[in-house]
Amino acid sequence: MNGRPVVVTSAGAVRGRDDGRVSTWRGIRYGEPPTGRLRWRAPVPAAPWSGVADAVAFGPAAPQRPNPAVPLGPPGETRMDEDCLFLSVTRPSGEPASDGLRPVMFWLQGGAYAMGASSQLLYRGDRLVTGGDVVLVTLNHRLGALGFLDVRSVGVDDAETNVALRDVLLALRWVRENIHAFGGDPDAVTVFGQSAGAGLVTALLASPAATGLFHRAIAQSPPAGSMYGPERAGTVARAFVERLGAGAAGDLRRVPVETIVDAGAAVYTAIPREHPGMLAFAPLVGDDLLPEAPIRVLSDGRGMPIPLIVGSTHDEATLFRLMRSPLLPIRRTALRRMLDAMRSEQQRAGVTFPEREQVLSAYGRRRPARGVRVATDIAFRMPALWVAAGHSAVAPTHLYRFDFAPPLLRLTGVGAAHATDLPYVWGEFDALPRDPSFLLGGRGVAERVSERMRGRWTEFAHGRGPGADWPAYESRRRATLVIGADDRVVPDLDAGLRAGWGEQVLTFG
Repeated sequence: MNGRPVVVTSAGAVRGRDDGRVSTWRGIRYGEPPTGRLRWRAPVPAAPWSGVADAVAFGPAAPQRPNPAVPLGPPGETRMDEDCLFLSVTRPSGEPASDGLRPVMFWLQGGAYAMGASSQLLYRGDRLVTGGDVVLVTLNHRLGALGFLDVRSVGVDDAETNVALRDVLLALRWVRENIHAFGGDPDAVTVFGQSAGAGLVTALLASPAATGLFHRAIAQSPPAGSMYGPERAGTVARAFVERLGAGAAGDLRRVPVETIVDAGAAVYTAIPREHPGMLAFAPLVGDDLLPEAPIRVLSDGRGMPIPLIVGSTHDEATLFRLMRSPLLPIRRTALRRMLDAMRSEQQRAGVTFPEREQVLSAYGRRRPARGVRVATDIAFRMPALWVAAGHSAVAPTHLYRFDFAPPLLRLTGVGAAHATDLPYVWGEFDALPRDPSFLLGGRGVAERVSERMRGRWTEFAHGRGPGADWPAYESRRRATLVIGADDRVVPDLDAGLRAGWGEQVLTFG
């Protein structure tokens, strides 16, 4: 065992750690600081360094408003900085189980495009890499206003768009060039992500710039329809500048990063309240990276023709109700405003929007739960169905729904909420402080669910498919894996939803 393994990358040597179970290299710089003149510009690859750089601590998280529900790492060990373009590599100790290189899994975390970091304890990855014999790459990229704001409409003429997505592309190019030195196979890269991270996965699948940089994809709860064109992006940019206050917006590259974060946090909350269903920060449609909306590209079967796993949780929106988050409209008035706005936009585009009675026919008469169900489906489930239907025409596609919830979450009505699938993919049930999920039991069953789910994800990364019992999705049978205490395959699980919402793709912008 080598306790301090050294690997030579294209920019310089890095020294990590090996504890006899996993080898880790943390905080490897992949891009120069995106500060000063590089704020809102495409990232620049890391400059070469001399000597051996220590890679034993995570790089800084992107600047963001702290959120107790999203701890960024162990207390006192995580900091934030605009200089945040760092990645980390984790692999099992020792040689691969078979000759050659290990497949690579490249993770994109969620957080509404505004929060999160690779240093979150949930994403440590020890169980994922050792059980699956894979190499894991996690990264930090720009977030919020610094990563997803289109400031061209507010006077920054030399700004570039989608700079956070450009960060991700730079990190994928780093993997392509360097991961073999860590024992990873650059020709077997699986990009996987959840929520906003899954949204980025769908964006990559639809981006010409990502061609050849990865070979499989997993999108967990992708908000694939929540990406916007210049008009909506301009609305957010103007709201952001208004919140900076008089004089602060004169030169946005000189505004202190703390002021940027504060204004971004205000807009993050205000935009979905003023425009229900719309996120403040999301990828921009209509530039060189995303010439078209990813949901339309993928539903048409025009995405990168590589194998895909896509799905959602059974009760996505209960998390947003529990946290009283404005991100998803659940109350009747907000839902009506969202649906009316969507109907107007679809009609301008020549798309027929389903009548209210047709949509509600999919939900029966359970009024108290109707808002949660509608929000769950239009934000997450229907986009997953549209993506699966289109992409299955060009590549093997596997659709799932995650239904498992331990007794406490079932009894409290939380169920299989948004992000509750994450500990099962990563095998980390002790990463969140004071997590009450297993107060009424269920830990043993959860561990077995996790073992199966981790196995499916890593088998897929190895190119062997996500299990012999999980057939690919196709238009006739529409096989869907329901992940529960016992997994089962259900033909056309979502027939009622498709009848209610119709077959046409509906978007938020």
